[in-house]
Amino acid sequence: MTLTLNDIAAALGATVQGQSDIIITGAAEPAMAGEGDIALAMDPRYGDGLSKGKARAAILWEGADWKELGLDGALFVPRARYAMSGLTKLLDAGPDVDAGIHPTAVIHDTATIGAGAAIGPFVVIGRDVAIGKNARIGAQSTISEGTVIGDNATFYNAVRVGARVTIGDDIFVQSGAVIGADGFSFVTPEKSSVEKARENLGDMGEVKAQSWTRIHSIGTVEIGDDVEIGANACIDRGTIRATKIGRGTKIDNLVHIGHNVEVGQDCLLCGQVGIAGSTVLGDRVVLGGQCGVSDNIKVGSDVVAGGGTNLYTNVPSGRAVWGPVAVKMETQIEMNKALRRLPRMMDQFKDLQKTVSNLVHKT
Repeated sequence: MTLTLNDIAAALGATVQGQSDIIITGAAEPAMAGEGDIALAMDPRYGDGLSKGKARAAILWEGADWKELGLDGALFVPRARYAMSGLTKLLDAGPDVDAGIHPTAVIHDTATIGAGAAIGPFVVIGRDVAIGKNARIGAQSTISEGTVIGDNATFYNAVRVGARVTIGDDIFVQSGAVIGADGFSFVTPEKSSVEKARENLGDMGEVKAQSWTRIHSIGTVEIGDDVEIGANACIDRGTIRATKIGRGTKIDNLVHIGHNVEVGQDCLLCGQVGIAGSTVLGDRVVLGGQCGVSDNIKVGSDVVAGGGTNLYTNVPSGRAVWGPVAVKMETQIEMNKALRRLPRMMDQFKDLQKTVSNLVHKT
């Protein structure tokens, strides 16, 4: 992709200084930048790297002297990290899928594909599927019967979509993601040891040998507009009602969302998060990497959970939590400090024991 420095400035709402017609074909860290790259030096710490690279232009920190840094042109942006989102969007060509339908694709006669679609090799599209305009479906993806996908869908290779799933506009799905797998739901003829342990807080009583019987998943998945799903993420279909993902939510690699879960709008679910069945997340919830969320609880809007947090009970809106058993983040920090003090406190306690023992013997 070829752009001028002025094109990038216009897209980012940036201020351009120097030569605005410099041709840009990529982006790089300052020391590794070639002549066609725009160097990313939005912080003074990266300024020294510009002399090691060959970039003619850079995005610089406020107040930087681009001439002194040996550049022919520069951009200045109000918020560097936000500018990165716009720049990478400009330079990302997305999956390489030729326009039209590849001759090896298998598409059911009843399926409808919108104008401007690009359907890659060995894609399989089932009965009564409807795909909107400008879809890009990567090689070896499968879309099962009755699924409806909105406009501007981007699927990388080997995405799997189950039956009767509904997906909004501007979906972005990385390779290996599975949307609409069966939920993990099993039952025994009589109460299982799991049910007893849960009811009695650990006391299982008499345990009988029983086999697990599948509860089939006949629900589906409903996904809003502008949702992104990472590589090898899995969203299970509902048992009866739909599993729901709200508009604007971003789901990282290896995230698992169980059956009947409802995720609100603009949530951020980081790598290896697991959400058990029938739990409800409000809007703008952020779950750090490897968070685990128990089944049948409610997590309010604007909750932030630090990495590795386990949420076992309802969490009120607007709370930051952390810990192996979720508590307020500031409480967990105090608990960690107290834990670090324990060895010293034990030494002090032993010294106190000796002192008291010596006093007793003297008397």
